[in-house]
Amino acid sequence: MSSFQDSIAGRLLRRVHWLEDGILSTLLLTMILLAVGQILMRNMFDSGLIWGDALLRVLVLWVALAGAMVASRKGGHIAIDIISPWVPFQVFRFLKAITHLFTIAVSGTMAYISIDFIKLEQEDGSIAFAGIPVWVCELIIPIAFMVITLRFFLSFILILTTSSAIPQHTSE
Repeated sequence: MSSFQDSIAGRLLRRVHWLEDGILSTLLLTMILLAVGQILMRNMFDSGLIWGDALLRVLVLWVALAGAMVASRKGGHIAIDIISPWVPFQVFRFLKAITHLFTIAVSGTMAYISIDFIKLEQEDGSIAFAGIPVWVCELIIPIAFMVITLRFFLSFILILTTSSAIPQHTSE
C-alpha cells in the first residue's frame, strides 16, 4: 500500500468510498425489491403500494446520480480517448487538464443551478408521495454534481502537481 492509503486521509477516503458503494447498492436493491413487490401485489392481489411507483421514479434518479458519482471516482465515466496514442505525454497531460477544467465548469454549473432549483421546489411546497416534499427527493442532484465537481477539481490539481503519470481521479 502507498503511504497515502495508510494515512488518516487515505483511510477516511476508503470509508467514504465504502459508504458511497453501500448507499448505491442499498438504493439499487430497494428499487429492485420494490419493483418486484409491486408487480407481485398487482398480479396476485390486485393491489400495491399507492406511493410505490412514485418512489421507484425517485429511486431511479438517485441510483443514476449516485452511480455517476461512483463512476467519476473510478474513472468509469464516459470518455472518448482517440488522441492519447498519437500525442506526446506532455501534450496529453495538457489536454487532460483542459478536459478536466471543462468538466469542472459544467458540473459546477449544474450544481449551482440545481441548488436554485431545490430552493424553488422548497418554496413551491409540493409533496412527492407519502408526505415527503418533492425537494427532498431531488436533493441528490446538487449533491452528486458537487461531488463530481470536487473529484475532477482534485484530479485537476493532481495533474498539475505530479510530473510522472496522470492520476486516475481520487480512487483507492
